[in-house]
Amino acid sequence: MTPYSDPIRMLTEAESWDRLREQELGRLVTHVGDTIDIFPVNYAVYADGILFRTAPGTKLFELTVNADVLFEVDSHTDTEAWSVVVRGHATPLETSADVERAETAELRPWIPTLKRVFVRIVPTSVSGRAFARGAEPDRDGPQMY
Repeated sequence: MTPYSDPIRMLTEAESWDRLREQELGRLVTHVGDTIDIFPVNYAVYADGILFRTAPGTKLFELTVNADVLFEVDSHTDTEAWSVVVRGHATPLETSADVERAETAELRPWIPTLKRVFVRIVPTSVSGRAFARGAEPDRDGPQMY
């Protein structure tokens, strides 16, 4: 990378989905009234969306009040990093046929709790960025204008 290279690159939608498939832990952002919450969830890419499991509680309640969510996943190494954001609608699966299909994703809770509710995020948009990591540029040298 030259001193004038852009260390940020927009990912294509296909690249963003590839990155989502590489990971299994993301952050779900909900919004109800003046309250914005963020929850770590393990997930799977499933049927052109995101699938996670939960139990009755704050997260599930907030999704029933406002299904509009953000879902973010990121990762990094010493030389690069990336972040993908999914905007969409989260809905619990209700029919036994939908739940049976979701079971094939083999998505299991990370902690020993019962999480019987499958929730699917249907994306309205998917965007991602990749970042080249490195030292901060020289502040006193030539500057790009």
